[in-house]
Amino acid sequence: MKIKGIDELTTEEINYELQMGGKFVIYKYCFSIGIMTFKRSSSVYFIKKENNAFLKGLGYTLFTLVVGWWGVPWGPIYTIESIFSNCCGGKDVTKEIMGSLKSQQVQYNTVTE
Repeated sequence: MKIKGIDELTTEEINYELQMGGKFVIYKYCFSIGIMTFKRSSSVYFIKKENNAFLKGLGYTLFTLVVGWWGVPWGPIYTIESIFSNCCGGKDVTKEIMGSLKSQQVQYNTVTE
């Protein structure tokens, strides 16, 4: 799993940022082709407390505004849902990511022992 925004950070720095209010988020977007509408989620982004989560997801929001609403009936529904989620800073998936990382660490320690 590729998490954007943690490439230059150590594990200690990530833990510190999480304690200070950082979070892992995903952004929603949708696009329509004819009458079909597809709803997707972005990669996981690590957002530090001082960063603006809304601005990180602005590209997904703009993309959805342009190509999301065309399909009937789901296009407008998914477009509104995606824009609302992104304007609220994306979907916080910190608990899921941390649980996954802890699970991977336990598996790694079990294999190396």
